[in-house]
Amino acid sequence: MTLVEILAVVVILGLLAVTLTVGITAKMGKAKHEIAKTQIAQISGQLQAWKLSKNAFPRADEGLRALSADPEAEWYLEPVKLNDPWGNAYVYLVPGPDRHPFEIVTYGSDGQPGGTGETADVSSVTLAGK
Repeated sequence: MTLVEILAVVVILGLLAVTLTVGITAKMGKAKHEIAKTQIAQISGQLQAWKLSKNAFPRADEGLRALSADPEAEWYLEPVKLNDPWGNAYVYLVPGPDRHPFEIVTYGSDGQPGGTGETADVSSVTLAGK
């Protein structure tokens, strides 16, 4: 093989590596959103179980930590993931918007309200509407 042929092979391998990396990164962003949706649905279910037991949702000052802090709740509550897949704390709003009793939100990869794609918010209210 000549030097030109070797360089051509190296360039082609480099392009393949970049293409695969970009594709995998995009899939990981989508996967993290799906994980966030699943975690929010799990937390919403645990909040409903809490309400059945206590006749009210945890107050805003108690936050989601109340779900794992109550020693009497161990029999029906799994350990709660309080951080989203990007490492940010889930936001718990009581009451939620539009007459929802609560809202659980993650602000996506950037941790800021709004956004699209990987930075898009995921909310229990919008998930409940689907």
